Amino acid sequence: MDNTALPLIRLSEYFAKYPGIGMKTAKRLAYQTMSFDIDEVEAFAKALIDVKESVHFCPICQTFTDLSICKICSDAEIGKRDMSTICVVETPKDINAIERTSEYHGVYQVLHGLISPIDGITPEKIKIKELLTRLKDSDTIEIIMATNPTVEGDATALYIAKLLKPIGIKITRLAFGLPVGGILEQTDEVTLFKALENRNVM
Repeated sequence: MDNTALPLIRLSEYFAKYPGIGMKTAKRLAYQTMSFDIDEVEAFAKALIDVKESVHFCPICQTFTDLSICKICSDAEIGKRDMSTICVVETPKDINAIERTSEYHGVYQVLHGLISPIDGITPEKIKIKELLTRLKDSDTIEIIMATNPTVEGDATALYIAKLLKPIGIKITRLAFGLPVGGILEQTDEVTLFKALENRNVM
């Protein structure tokens, strides 16, 4: 019989909602939380609430921000970024990965997912519509499809490429010197730079 106190079980269940965390690890985190003093617990709880209350989608690129528009889009509006090139990524974490190369100076569009019919994720459930709306009044010359080199990543890149072909915008795909099925976020800066440098026209 599990003799764990009910509040610890409930906390463990919330920790277990995080990707890659099983119930065993979740219970360890719950017990570790018991070692925090009350001020730390309150700060932790406040940080969680602040994330939900203060962070929202950037109205331009759809990344997460607590500002009216994100820092990259803000820099673009004052000429510090190249607005003619948009790099399309799956998640905000992918922006951080590409920014670490210090070689890309364009702007981004975050999809917040990839097309995956088997998982019930259709084009309408990710932020493709926002990209199309953005392109209506822009001077974009090139779209870089920087989705991961997976079945879903490739399918999403091809779907968007077909939608954009009639517009006449140059569409390229990262020249992945990356392993098939690899994750962009976990790729080193040199490999990412080479992928950006040698991207292919779709």
